[in-house]
Order: sequence, then C-alpha cells, then structure tokens
Amino acid sequence: MSTPNTPLARRLVKSIHGEVLFDSYSRGRYSTDASIFQIQPRGVVIPSSEDDLRAAIEVANEFNVPLLARGAGTSQCGQAVGDALIIDFTKSLNKILKFNPDSKTIVVEPGIVLDQLNSFLRPHGLWFPVDVSTAAQATIGGMTGNNSCGARSIRYGNMVHNVKGITAFLADGEKVVFGGHSPPTNSLRERTLIESLTNIGQQTQLDTDAHWPKLLRRVGGYNLDMLPPADRNLSRILVGSEGTLGIFSEIELQLAPIPANRVLGVCHFPSFYAAMATTKHIVSLNPSAVELVDRTMIDLARDIPVFKPAVSRFVHGKPDALLLVEFAGDSKTGQIDLLNQLDELLSSLGFPNAVVTAIDPKFQNEIWEVRKAGLNIMMSMKGDGKPISFIEDCAVALEDLAEYTKRLTDVFRRYNTTGTWYAHASVGCLHVRPILNLKKESEVKNMRAIAEEAFAMVREYKGSHSGEHGDGLIRSEFHEIMFGGRITQLFREVKEAFDKNYFLNPGKIVKPSPMDDRNLFRYFPNYHTHTEDTSMDWSAWGGFSGAVEMCNNNGHCRKTTGVMCPSFQASGEEV
Repeated sequence: MSTPNTPLARRLVKSIHGEVLFDSYSRGRYSTDASIFQIQPRGVVIPSSEDDLRAAIEVANEFNVPLLARGAGTSQCGQAVGDALIIDFTKSLNKILKFNPDSKTIVVEPGIVLDQLNSFLRPHGLWFPVDVSTAAQATIGGMTGNNSCGARSIRYGNMVHNVKGITAFLADGEKVVFGGHSPPTNSLRERTLIESLTNIGQQTQLDTDAHWPKLLRRVGGYNLDMLPPADRNLSRILVGSEGTLGIFSEIELQLAPIPANRVLGVCHFPSFYAAMATTKHIVSLNPSAVELVDRTMIDLARDIPVFKPAVSRFVHGKPDALLLVEFAGDSKTGQIDLLNQLDELLSSLGFPNAVVTAIDPKFQNEIWEVRKAGLNIMMSMKGDGKPISFIEDCAVALEDLAEYTKRLTDVFRRYNTTGTWYAHASVGCLHVRPILNLKKESEVKNMRAIAEEAFAMVREYKGSHSGEHGDGLIRSEFHEIMFGGRITQLFREVKEAFDKNYFLNPGKIVKPSPMDDRNLFRYFPNYHTHTEDTSMDWSAWGGFSGAVEMCNNNGHCRKTTGVMCPSFQASGEEV
C-alpha cells in the first residue's frame, strides 16, 4: 500500500500511532458494507488507543472532514459507508475494561466482537443475550449504534434494554459520560444536552402517542419515547443513533445468566400462511425464540454441503415453512414439558405430528447454525437476481402477521418477483427480501415501488418500517411519511443538539438522500465487469465475476472461529 500523501493523511500520520489508510485499495475495501450501496471514504483510521481516537477526531475537525465510526461493516442499510473519514474500532479498541459478575455488568470498548465477549463470560455462567446472527463478527459498538435485537428479543429485548451506559466523544471532541458506571462529567455541554433533550421529550409525548409504533421492534429514528429519562440516563438516545450523535469509546452492558437448559421444537407447516397464523398461539407458551425458515431457505441449504446433513435430520418431508421454537430455563423436565405442550397445541390447531424435537445440545446447535447462516444461504442464489434488503425487517403485531405477509407476497407478484422470508416470527419482524437485479434500471424502479407499497401497508397496520436493521441510506427518507412531520422535526432537533454541523455520519436518520440514488449504488447504469482468464471453471456461477458478486459483504470472513478466514485470524487484516 502506498504512503498517504494528502494534507489530511499526512496530518493524521503525525498525530496518531495507529494505522492511516488512504490508498485506493483500502478506501475501496471500506466503501461497502452489507447493503446495496458503495461510497468511497476519504480515508480510514485504525486507532491503537483512545488517545488516537481523540486525535483523529481533532484532526477531522481541523480539516472539516465528516467522521464515520465502523465495526465489522455488517450494516444492511448503508450505515457504515459514506463520504467521510472512517474510524475502524475492531483491531485495537476491543478490550474488556471492567467486569462485575455480582451486578452482572461489564464495560467494554466498542470494537469487541459479540462471540468473543460471550466466550469470556461463559465460565462465569453469564452471557450478553442480544444474540444477532452475525455474532461471529458483529461488534458491540455497531450493535449499540444500530439498536440490534437478535433471535431472543422476545425474552431479553433489544440493545436499548441492555445498555446501561455509554461514554462517547461528541462531534467537537468533548468526551461525555451518559449513564452507566462512571459519574457524569457535569460539564456545561452535558447540562445543556440534558436540558435540550428533556425539553424535546416534553414536546414528544402527544406525537409519539399518536404516531409511534407500539411494538418491541421499533428501531427507526431516535428513541424519543425514552425522553426525558427519569434517571437522566441519556445513553438510551445514543443507542440506535447509527453514529450520528457521538463516537463511542466505552459501553456498559447488562448481562444475563446462561439458561441451564434449552430445548428446540422444529414445527412443520404445509403453507407459509399457516405458519404465520400459528405464531401468535405459539408465543402464548412463553418461548425464548420463534424463528422462521421458509421453503427457499430449506432448498438452498440442502444444496450446500456443510448444511445438508443437518437439514436432512430436522426437516421431514416437504414443508412450506418451519418455525424453530426454543424453550429455555432452569428445569430440563420443565422445558421438555413445554415441548409436549407445543406438540399438543399444534395438533389442536390441525397440525398433528408436526414437531421434530431437539433436546441434545449438539443437534440444537446444528439447527441454529443453519438459521444463523440465513443471509449467507439466501445470497448463495446464483445469477444477477439477488434477495435485496430494503424492506427487510418491517414489523407488525402478531395478529396482523399472516395477512401482512400474504398481502406483501401479492405485491411481489405484481412486480414479477418473489420474496425470501426468514427470522423473527416471535416479534412479527420477518426478514423478507424481494429478488431483484439492481443492474437493471427497471428493477431499481420496482424496488422503490415495492418499498412505497410495503411501507404504506405497515402504516396501515400501525407497524414499524424498521424493526432491527435501522435506517441508514435505505429507510431514513421514509421517516416523515411513517412518523409524521412533527416527529421528523424532533429527530432533527436531537441531531442538532448533539451535532449542529452534521459532522457525524451525515445523511443517516436526518437529511437523507433518496433511497434509490444511483450515484450511491454498488451497481450503476451500464455496470459491467472485466472477463478474467482463470484456471478454475467458474461457469456454474456465471463466471468469476458472478462468483465474486455472491459475496453479501456482511463480514463473515472476519470471524475468529472455524476455518475461515485463516489469514484474518492470524493477522487481524481483512486483506
């Protein structure tokens, strides 16, 4: 890689001990995340310490360059890309700072990966229960910025319910403690923020009563419903802020005991509609998770050698949909009794002998590995048409779930496409991806049309247009039609209270670009690739470029367990 040779890069090299990456290869590598977007950053800083982080913020202010904090780049809505100086926390700012097993709390740096954190906690009988499917690479900082949820949110809630405090640098470089273990700094800036946000909170109540989705899975915009906090803990407004309000340096988490026993029931349904209509009844049994696997995912998994043996064990016959229902608690016999109740419930609803039970932990893990790989399995679809994330995690109440999915399937049919469905049936938040070829202008227009129809339907059901993956470049544009003009204005007031110059991750949540701005897309009009002369035969994938384009960019090659990727595991370098 070439030596950085711009005034900004030279200044950064003199100011920090960490890495400064301004070469075209590195900037290209950080220009994508797991979304449909591609924006080349100004450069990348990998700080080696908090002092480096502070210095990078000061230099960015000096050069008036926006800042974008980034973890593994698993963001599906474009939160982790932008025309900014990117700060990558994963390599060095990934430590455990304080741990109190008695209070079940821990303070970590933002770059620590969820699986690594849980590996540390396991000997203490504890875990951090916001268990996202990208746990092998997702960082706590990214999860906090995105208000992540995970498969077991029906029991443990979202990040906002499990974050106790955040220490963050504001846009101008001032360090402020929000809630948590450390005493507040009580600076003038902190007092001003509390006063501003308390005032915004007092203005908010009537608007949120009228326009706010009454659902667990509501992560769009800022958490206005948590203002003003009775305990003056403003960390809750930072959770889900997508790096637009502050750059985190420490995060305090509330931990949970690891359940002594877990069991799993794989419920088979002859139709997708039947699975969705049954979910509300299953939830009455108090499961810890109810996760959907649809027919497309089953068929694709059967064609992937690593998953085929497990699928053959837990999928019987040719179901149109599965619901993975987990029960967890202290008593093994109690959980097995709940499995029996599940079987009786399904029989009473007209689905006898529909449950495949998994009591052995190893068998359960095999099933969960297939579900956790849902995105990778879906993206293994060959050809230019891919399952595209843009309405992926709309959430509705369980009593509306079956009709919502039926109507949305009809929308797909009108645009000559189908959708893939999986994930969080328990909370009415399904990951649905219409199959589109965004290399075609007509399909980009279809994407917008589908989004507008889907969001109108979500409004009708008083649901949430963003139930897990946030706003980013995809959904921020739609806040006004979802929440109304007054709440959208309050979002702007929150942003300006923290960052009046729109210096931190601009264009996300407030003042967004259109979701279909082709200048920001990975695939642009007349996109084409060079034909490479390769030794291996890639024809089954549509050539070498087709194989490359199967990568969904969710950073799974950054995991530190298993066989992939050995070079990353040895060096910490994504190269």
